[in-house]
Amino acid sequence: MSAFLNKLERKFGRYAIPDLIKYVVAVYCAGAVIGIVNADFYYSYLALDFNAVFHGQIWRLVTFLLEPGDFSGGINTQFLINIVFFLIKVNLFFMFGRSLEQAWGTFRFNMYFFSGYLLNIIAALLLYASPLHLSIYDAGFEYIYWAMFLAFAVINPNMQFLLYFIIPIKVKWLAILDVIYLGYQIVTDLYYGMQMLSIGYSTYASVYFSMAAAIIVSLLNFLIYFFATRNYQRIHPKQVHRRREFRKQTQQYNGYSGGARHRCAVCGRTELDDPSLEFRYCSKCDGNYEYCSDHLFTHQHVRKM
Repeated sequence: MSAFLNKLERKFGRYAIPDLIKYVVAVYCAGAVIGIVNADFYYSYLALDFNAVFHGQIWRLVTFLLEPGDFSGGINTQFLINIVFFLIKVNLFFMFGRSLEQAWGTFRFNMYFFSGYLLNIIAALLLYASPLHLSIYDAGFEYIYWAMFLAFAVINPNMQFLLYFIIPIKVKWLAILDVIYLGYQIVTDLYYGMQMLSIGYSTYASVYFSMAAAIIVSLLNFLIYFFATRNYQRIHPKQVHRRREFRKQTQQYNGYSGGARHRCAVCGRTELDDPSLEFRYCSKCDGNYEYCSDHLFTHQHVRKM
């Protein structure tokens, strides 16, 4: 997967959008404004409804990102509280997004969002094509935003947040609690979705099933990029075998003449000849050949016939 992303980056990297998170957050804020003004407009004309898409309303494939979220109820008694938490979430999204772009690079961070977008489209299409024939995908992009937190926790596991602005807790423990909560929410959404179907309320069932699908998609997107950014070279069978052979040889051989532990395979010098010399094994040679710093990059690689 990492090699595939590298190929894509070499070919399309110049099209990546720097600081993409500011545009993503702008879309998130626009959805909040729609929720405050008229949330019904979103659900009637902008939400992802494949029945409407197949009847020509293709803009829904993009406009579903303008999810009202906490503001779907408009201005009510919870409005001020929603505003406060909304501002906190926006600041967190900025922090998570810019941290990930710095760690992954601009292209991979772009791919993270666009793959999340496509996975949501696919999830909605599968629900529509399933025997349930659920056309309305009543979930936006917020779970993809929050999946950034899991990636952020992998990169900064020991950073501390203040839970409820009082209790200091490391990010990795918050991430574990987040995964447990999301798993619980998937199970409950599927359960209530089946309950709604059993009594004939397919519209409400669509809400629960689409929420479960959106969470699964966000976790899948995180896992794809988590495993794609891992370095698997150290567990490659060839490298494992090479390390095992090296340990075997070092256990059987106590050193060179005079008590030296290292000797260059080219010039024959040891650390006793020059204490400033550094010695390394070459990963491209067939066998355990050690070279001094003068010959590590200039020697001819040994190849077994």
